[in-house]
Amino acid sequence: MSIRERHQPPATEGPLTFAVLVFPGFPMMAFSSVIEPLRAANVLAKRECYRWIIVGAAEGPVEASNGVVIQPGFFAENAPKVDRVVVCSGGDADHLVAEDAVGWIRRSLRGGAHIGAVADAAFFLARAGLLDGHACTLHWTSQAAFTEAFPDIELRRDLYVIDRKRFTSAGGVGSLDMMLEIITSDYGPELAAGVAEWFVHSPLRSSVDRKLMPLRLRTGVQNELVLSAIAIMEDAVEERLGMAELAVKLGVSSDKLERNFRSELNISPNGYYRRLRLKRAADLLAHSTLMVRDVALACGFASMSSFARAFREEHGHAPKVARRH
Repeated sequence: MSIRERHQPPATEGPLTFAVLVFPGFPMMAFSSVIEPLRAANVLAKRECYRWIIVGAAEGPVEASNGVVIQPGFFAENAPKVDRVVVCSGGDADHLVAEDAVGWIRRSLRGGAHIGAVADAAFFLARAGLLDGHACTLHWTSQAAFTEAFPDIELRRDLYVIDRKRFTSAGGVGSLDMMLEIITSDYGPELAAGVAEWFVHSPLRSSVDRKLMPLRLRTGVQNELVLSAIAIMEDAVEERLGMAELAVKLGVSSDKLERNFRSELNISPNGYYRRLRLKRAADLLAHSTLMVRDVALACGFASMSSFARAFREEHGHAPKVARRH
């Protein structure tokens, strides 16, 4: 039996409509990962389970980060009521201002819509107060800046997070996984599995996999001990965790921790931790408005001079050069 023949979703009153709100520089992979699963679901179900429209924040074509230009069918001021709104923006989401778009999203929310974001677009929703009281995620390069900007919003370092009427993904393949779970909720696991098979994608990941996968993808680390150590390091950037204390948390000796790091990454645990803190500093400088001194403190450096020296050694330039704005 082909995948086209075995996936019949339960009946609903009518198709669910998604609106993808795009901003200049939006990531095409995350954008496609939202729309293509909907198309595949319709083909496999042999009926219209979903509809979708593209909405621009303002009139005119919108260029993706890869240079592809699309023409939205609607603009925020005239966009219709939909069931789901997905905001898709690039790395400047922390600076986006679009009052018409926010107004349309609020009207959609009052009408019962679910609101989502892919890649860095959680920044846009958070600044509008649309993530208050909800957990979320976004692209890993912006997570540090997001935490600093919105300390009261629960940020989860997952590929995607679905929390009641809010859904967010880190972008890329995380958006596809998120859509598969949404399709599961809407029409059942059989149709979602068919969509995953359509795109030659692995089955839906467990919640544990979703937590470890982003870290594994970013670091390339396979060693479970090293991976667990890095996860703890990432949560303790500001407090300067000692390596002996880290070993205790992991239930191993300091020597074993050292051997595993050098075998997997050819660097000491302390050296990796220092590099991680300096990478976090670069991300904060690029994606936040924190003063350089505050960035240093947020990354575990008590001395401004030691931070500047370490940053230059790691990145080849002074911290102020990393400022994007």
